[in-house]
This record gives sequence, C-alpha cells and structure tokens, in this order.
Amino acid sequence: MGAKKAFTALMVGVGMLLVGCSSDKADLPAAKLGADSVAPMYQIGAGDNLNIFVWRNAELTISVPVRPDGRISVPLMEDLDAANKTPSELAREIEEKLAVFVQDPIVTIIVTGFVGPFTQQVRVLGEAARPQAIPYRANMTALDVMISVGGLTQFADGNDATIVRLVDDEQKEFRVRLDDLIKDGDITANVAILPGDVLIVPESVF
Repeated sequence: MGAKKAFTALMVGVGMLLVGCSSDKADLPAAKLGADSVAPMYQIGAGDNLNIFVWRNAELTISVPVRPDGRISVPLMEDLDAANKTPSELAREIEEKLAVFVQDPIVTIIVTGFVGPFTQQVRVLGEAARPQAIPYRANMTALDVMISVGGLTQFADGNDATIVRLVDDEQKEFRVRLDDLIKDGDITANVAILPGDVLIVPESVF
C-alpha cells in the first residue's frame, strides 16, 4: 500500500470513529449564495505565526510561532498562553505585562500562516485530493472547501460524503452530494459549511 493510500485509509478510519455506526444522515438545505454571514472573530491557534509590534520599541518587536502547547515566548516576560485568544486580546495582555518595563506600551499583533483552533477549522478527511484542515471563512460552502482541497480523487464516493457537525452540544451527521455538485453542477447540492465541521469523503466500493 502506497503512502497516500495508507494516509487515506487512516483518515477514513478516523472519520468512521467520528460518525459512529449510524447510517442515518439528514440533508442540509442548499447554501444561500451571497448570504451576508459574519465569521467569528479569529482566534489564535497552535501553528500560527505572530508578528508582534511594540511601538517605539524595535528591540521588543518580534515574529514568533505559536508552539504546539499554545504558548509563545516574548522578551521580558514568561511564556504566554496565546491559543484561543483573538489578536487584540493577546495584544492587550502583552501591553499590561510590558507596562512594568515600558511606559505606555502600544502593541499590535498581525497573524500570518493562519491555522486557528479546531473550533474555527474545517477538516476534510478521506478521498479528497489534498485532505487537510483549512481555516473557516465567512459564507464558506462545500464548493469552497472542494476548491481548497483540490476536488475529489478518482476513488471517491462523493454522493455518500458526510458532514459531522456539533449541534446544541450533540454530534450530528449530514449527507452531502459532492458528485452532484462537482460533476453535474447541481447547485442545490452546495451546502453551507460552519466552523468546526468535519467533511468525510468515503472510498467507492466499485
């Protein structure tokens, strides 16, 4: 078994653990194109890179990665928890701590290499061309996700794809007709994606 097939089998296995043994899947309504939804405020996640600017203090201005433990290392202070905070929240916290050493510090944080926490990711498993986790964007749809992951493999059973979603603290699964959407251009199969969704694309049995 090649590396890609082994990875795909592993990801599908993870997906099956998520969806359990139930075969009941609800249908989602078609996405409303052009809907003016608002994405949640971006929260920092492990793997993000932060450019931290301290006005008039070039020696304190640095670029740091967020470690796997969710913390960052910043001059003049102990390691800080950065994960699950917005850039503005973290900037205000750094200002407060720097005030011991710097008069009236002004801090700006710019995030690059967006990853974000799991709750603001959309994870794609199985027979996608490039299975991966992608940051959620406002008004994201299944078509947007498919474009981001390069579409489906030739082995995919797109019409048996599943979205696993947390609804009122309960994990639910919904059917997605990706073959109809991608191959037939059926726009009614284009459903809205929410932050935290897991899209699982199984392998065709034929």
